[in-house]
Amino acid sequence: MRDDPMIASVQARAYTVPTDAPEADGTLAWDRTTIVVVHVEAGGESGLGYSYTDASAAALVGKALGPRILGLSALDIPRANAVLRGAVRNLGRTGLAANAISAFDTALWDLKAKLLGLPLARLLGQARDSAPIYGSGGFTSYDDRQLRTQLSRWVEVDGCSGVKMKVGSEPCRDPARMQAAKQSIGKATLFIDANGAFTPKAAIAFAEAAKEFGVAWFEEPVTSDDLAGLADVRAAAPPGMEIAAGEYVYTLDDLRGLLEAGAVDVAQADVTRCGGYTGFLEAAVLCEAAHLDLSGHCAPALHLPAAVAVPRFRHLEWFHDHVRIEAMFFDGAPVPCGGTISPDLSRPGHGLNLKSQDADAYAV
Repeated sequence: MRDDPMIASVQARAYTVPTDAPEADGTLAWDRTTIVVVHVEAGGESGLGYSYTDASAAALVGKALGPRILGLSALDIPRANAVLRGAVRNLGRTGLAANAISAFDTALWDLKAKLLGLPLARLLGQARDSAPIYGSGGFTSYDDRQLRTQLSRWVEVDGCSGVKMKVGSEPCRDPARMQAAKQSIGKATLFIDANGAFTPKAAIAFAEAAKEFGVAWFEEPVTSDDLAGLADVRAAAPPGMEIAAGEYVYTLDDLRGLLEAGAVDVAQADVTRCGGYTGFLEAAVLCEAAHLDLSGHCAPALHLPAAVAVPRFRHLEWFHDHVRIEAMFFDGAPVPCGGTISPDLSRPGHGLNLKSQDADAYAV
């Protein structure tokens, strides 16, 4: 390794993958997922990062952000992040810009670990050998057969002790759907996610109905923009039912607001949105100070090195769409064993390499 390898090139490309069936949650329906993949090169090595976002993020990376970090040391990730955050001052740091910076950050950490000849989990420092996962999908567009088949597979094949389903698009159907789900997963724990579909009063009533099915996790019962509403639902939720939110945390201020409002029992963060590994580890510090667990939202393959590094880590979301895409696109994507996934310590960096020929068929 050169003493001070300089960033020599940045590349970004967007890919759109059709879903394997129509999907919907409490507030949205979709039939495809877009992933923007970033490569950063220095010292003869290439780091990879990505975000599930709009294809326009690739242009933002390639034209507006990438040129600004050329010539910086690949080892000085805080400096690169400061440059990137400064570059989006007039664009707005959240949303699309945060997704792009998150992809950059994960690529930079992958690159740094490769330059040092280390698996990223070792570079970050491990608090555990593996990360617990819970199955996530159960879309409101599924019929009961699809719902049962998907949820039971996570329990019976992947060993998950918990699974999550979507609710809220047709609340009158949800009790029967939750009953079908519970029958299919046996002793495993049922989680639900409304994606902000309810008002606080409606969410509280729904939580009371859901306790019959042993629901232990109610995610985004109301929009995460309504911190007071989340706090009201948390205060009124049945004993044993935790309220979770945080997937739209883009900055530490976003997370600080959730915590200070007393809005959640468990906080979530997403490395593809919250500032990459840097942001996720910073979020973990805030959670540690608040005595709350942190859960990783989606993108399980990319989260893994940070998930095993965080002391107060609860679990990682084994989200159907992202698991499918990561297995299609990346050599080194993890495979569950007994309800956990583990980093491959024989591979430098985060261990993921783009299967370019397979991915090219989906390039935008």
